[in-house]
Amino acid sequence: MELPQPLIPGMLLRRYKRFLADVRLDDGCEVTAHVANPGTMLGLCAPGLRVWLSRSADPRRKLAHSWELVEADGTLVGVNASRPNALAAEALDEGILPELAGYGARRREVKYGRNSRIDLMLTDPDGARPGCYVEVKNVHLKRRDALAEFPDAVTARGAKHLDALTEVVAAGSRAVMLYIIQRGDCDRLALAEDIDPAYARALHRALAHGVEAYAYACALTRRTVAVDRRVPIAL
Repeated sequence: MELPQPLIPGMLLRRYKRFLADVRLDDGCEVTAHVANPGTMLGLCAPGLRVWLSRSADPRRKLAHSWELVEADGTLVGVNASRPNALAAEALDEGILPELAGYGARRREVKYGRNSRIDLMLTDPDGARPGCYVEVKNVHLKRRDALAEFPDAVTARGAKHLDALTEVVAAGSRAVMLYIIQRGDCDRLALAEDIDPAYARALHRALAHGVEAYAYACALTRRTVAVDRRVPIAL
């Protein structure tokens, strides 16, 4: 995926109210950027970190700038949590997700279950096999070694999605939980059970009932971010 260009470098001053960040650009100007990330961004929002912003020319936007990348732990990390759905779709097109290959049609944001929307719905036009419901989650938390962790905040919504996927399997369809790690310095994924034990229990329950789970790390530059390789999930 090509990131909006040119990305604008700066230094993070503070992140607040979850969706706002003040940044001092390299030219000395200070701007407030939109943070498309509802999590705590643990380890990624300390004042003084090097960040990169995109800028929209849309005059209807309240905030022209969006926070895209941060340099932390010696690597680039993608913090825009709205990117993983598109990254997953791009990876499907490029054959990088063999576990999800072979479906003839794909739709996004399809209603299912009780007031839920699935990120990706994969189907065979001829109905040769059941549809595949794919829930995509953004991951960027790393607290030790090369271990990515999810979630970085309590997510009742995430647990609800897992229960909905379990119902999908019970109804005869396929359900997949896909974790997109927006950093390249992790070689496995684990559950942050200390942060959200309820989510951890929900995933274990879902896996026991036939929901599948896969994790993929990304390769990032200041111009691109792309799904790169599958990593094991350490439960």
